[in-house]
Amino acid sequence: MCGVPPVYNESVNSKSQGSSQKQPALHTPVLFLLALVLGALLAGPVAATDAPQNSNAASRKDLISAVKRLEKKLGFHRTKNFHKESAESAVAYRCYYTGKLELPDSYEKLQIQQGTKAGCTLDTQKYDVFFYPMDANASGKTPISATLAHESVERFLVVLPHEDFHANKELRKLPANLSEAAATLVGFLTAVEVANEKFGDESEVYKNLQQEPEIFGRKAEIINRHYTRLSQLYTAAHNGEITEGEALAQKQHLFEAIRQACEAIQPDPKSFNKCLAANNNAGLAFDKTYTTYYPLMYQLYLAKGRELKPTLNAIQRALNAKTESAAVQNLQKEVTSDQ
Repeated sequence: MCGVPPVYNESVNSKSQGSSQKQPALHTPVLFLLALVLGALLAGPVAATDAPQNSNAASRKDLISAVKRLEKKLGFHRTKNFHKESAESAVAYRCYYTGKLELPDSYEKLQIQQGTKAGCTLDTQKYDVFFYPMDANASGKTPISATLAHESVERFLVVLPHEDFHANKELRKLPANLSEAAATLVGFLTAVEVANEKFGDESEVYKNLQQEPEIFGRKAEIINRHYTRLSQLYTAAHNGEITEGEALAQKQHLFEAIRQACEAIQPDPKSFNKCLAANNNAGLAFDKTYTTYYPLMYQLYLAKGRELKPTLNAIQRALNAKTESAAVQNLQKEVTSDQ
């Protein structure tokens, strides 16, 4: 699965009974509540720019053409993403879940069940659940979903190159926590270039997008720091050093700390949500996929003079590796080579 971090918050705390891990039982109250939460929160996603949104089909097609032209110039692998429109609000509905004291470090390690427009059918008393209606993915032929078509210009411009960059051969053979960090940064930087071309460097869209790489870096620091603390907490519980009840109480405190820290981020980002989409283990593990190596990617961007092409070339060189550890070493070398 590839995708851009979602743009809405989803906090589910419904009560239901009984379910097996392999075959979660259907719980109508849970599904109904998820539908209500999703409807309310999708109505108010990330703050959009006050500038004209250019949301009509013709202008969106013009933006797609501009993104594709720049991608070709930069050497992106050609895809058929975003060539067609879809009336569906999402390209897929995913239900990611994990145990109450289990914290994977990537969406690749979360358990997953197919969802529906109505939500998930998982027992939220037993699992931490993240319901994700995907507005796009890196299938190579993902359409423009109805949701994506009406997102802010900033979000629209970031999603396109993010998903297209996943087609590059260097990313396809590496773990998601490397490929997503790279695609996230490249998505931001490509969007900035297109915004400059289409709207000018005095436009609000351009100025908003210029801030996104640094703002996401602040979110990444919060996510990575609290992920470490929660992992240590769960290890202590599994080792019998503290009781399950004590662990769950501390867990609640730590997730509240995450929420407060993320909400304090200013200015508000325009293309992603500054907080977890689900303030639980599933939501944290999902976002950790994007944040694990993002600080290193951002350091590389600074080392390359905040320029798109040198940063992109360095990322591709570094990720041309057989293993995750080799790729990380390459990235570190790229950072220090210009110092």
